[in-house]
Amino acid sequence: MLRFILSRLMMAIPTIVLVAVAVFALIRFIPGDPAALMLGDMAQPDQIAAMRVELGLDKSMPQQFLIWAGDVLRGDFGRSIVNDDVLPLVVSRFLVSAEIVVVAVLLASLIAVPAGVIAAWRQNSLTDLALVGTATVLLSIPTFWLGLLLLLLFGLELGWLPVLGYVSIGDNLTAGLLYLVLPVVTLVIHEAGVLIRMARASTLEVLRLDYITHARAKGLSESAVLWRHAFKNAFGPTWTMIGLILGNLLGGIAVIETVFTIPGLGRLMVDSIFARDYPVIQGCLLFVSLSYVLVNLVVDLLYPLFDPRVVAE
Repeated sequence: MLRFILSRLMMAIPTIVLVAVAVFALIRFIPGDPAALMLGDMAQPDQIAAMRVELGLDKSMPQQFLIWAGDVLRGDFGRSIVNDDVLPLVVSRFLVSAEIVVVAVLLASLIAVPAGVIAAWRQNSLTDLALVGTATVLLSIPTFWLGLLLLLLFGLELGWLPVLGYVSIGDNLTAGLLYLVLPVVTLVIHEAGVLIRMARASTLEVLRLDYITHARAKGLSESAVLWRHAFKNAFGPTWTMIGLILGNLLGGIAVIETVFTIPGLGRLMVDSIFARDYPVIQGCLLFVSLSYVLVNLVVDLLYPLFDPRVVAE
């Protein structure tokens, strides 16, 4: 077990280094002079030159990367064009996104995984066809369109939930929960379709194995065979998918945050791109990438809990 953990940790290190190089290179390959874009059209040549020195753009690319990487390792992500520290800004916005994403993925998993297992258990029945059809429909609905429909119905027509704005749960628990309902429900509906299909496919594969036939031959009930013997091994691939969904949503929730005007990390990244705020863009990209790597690292470390064969390897 210790060897497995150490191997996964060692594999994460070069991934993080490659991510840092990719983020640095992507920002530098954007056309135009970052200093001129940040200062605007009215900037004077001496102001642009001073900004280039401040950003370290007067140095070679390897020197720029080493300086930037050293600052990041010390927790210094730079300052935005409005003179705010990038790291506290990115962390505060990330926590807003995490509230929505973690709750949505948890609820989607609690709903979809049992539904997928039941669909596999009742393969080719009306229950199976209904669940698979529902999952297919949910997958086919774009999240932004679904979010707009929910806003029109529950916000404008019925007036049950707020339409615009955001209130932190820490400031007001009741109001904060009300503002989170629509974005969370939107993500739950969409991601449930993915998880239902994944859980069904993995459960069907496990139900065809010999040890399941042996369990049935011993006279165990179908519920015992399904939940005590099949579910644990079938949940492994679904757990991997949950990790991928969680990582993707943490970095790709900008559309939902734009629809519901939520000040999360995705919204910050979009606003920074329009403002040409390169330190913030760079900080957001790096933070999202590191979050994705760490989420998948945690998934790998927990995988032996669902598939004992991993430990043996």
